[in-house]
Amino acid sequence: MSAKILVIDDEMPIRRMLRIALKSAGYEVLEAENGETGLATIVRQQPDLVVLDLGLPDLDGHQVLSELRAWSKVPVIVLSVRSGDREKVQALDAGAQDYVTKPFSIEELLARVRANLRDRIPSTTPAVLDDGHLRIDLGLRLVLVQGEKISLTPKEYGVLSRLAQAPGRVITQTQLLQEIWGPGHQEDTHYLRIVVSHLRQKLGDDPAEPHYLRTEPGVGYRLVMEAGTGNSNRS
Repeated sequence: MSAKILVIDDEMPIRRMLRIALKSAGYEVLEAENGETGLATIVRQQPDLVVLDLGLPDLDGHQVLSELRAWSKVPVIVLSVRSGDREKVQALDAGAQDYVTKPFSIEELLARVRANLRDRIPSTTPAVLDDGHLRIDLGLRLVLVQGEKISLTPKEYGVLSRLAQAPGRVITQTQLLQEIWGPGHQEDTHYLRIVVSHLRQKLGDDPAEPHYLRTEPGVGYRLVMEAGTGNSNRS
């Protein structure tokens, strides 16, 4: 059965473009032109993923997201013309899995849809991410580079493993600081920058053009592992 995706957007051309692209990729597509209809559709149809515009005619997209998160964990990709860091951070902290700014690349959006749907697939084995160079085994708490185990501090492993739990998705600075350093360290972004710098060095990541640990300026970080990435039964 194909995954079911709900597009909540008041712009007909955007909905039409997404409908064509998503159907061509094999997804079932539902549509809603405002927030109230979108929430009602989620209740009735139980989609596997929601693409949500923020500029809706009845409810602001942030309000839709807030109401949705009170009773559903369905993945949400925000799709909006609003490009400010504050908007992105607010949406991600409120429970959105990703944030794409209009105008956007269909190919990139489809890649993010695939990444978020992968997170919905239950796994009976510990997650292992392996692209041939970097291997992260969350079950064994093991990180290998070119087959060699690398030594990480607790904070370094905490940041890397948190990003590895949602590969390809942005994790905000606030989330990382709260979860790894504690609630009292939400403003201590310099701690996070230092840890990310050390991680890049240990992973062999170019700090100028990092391959693995990508910075979303003013928002947070994402772990990108492309070829060969996925759950594995190898130990």
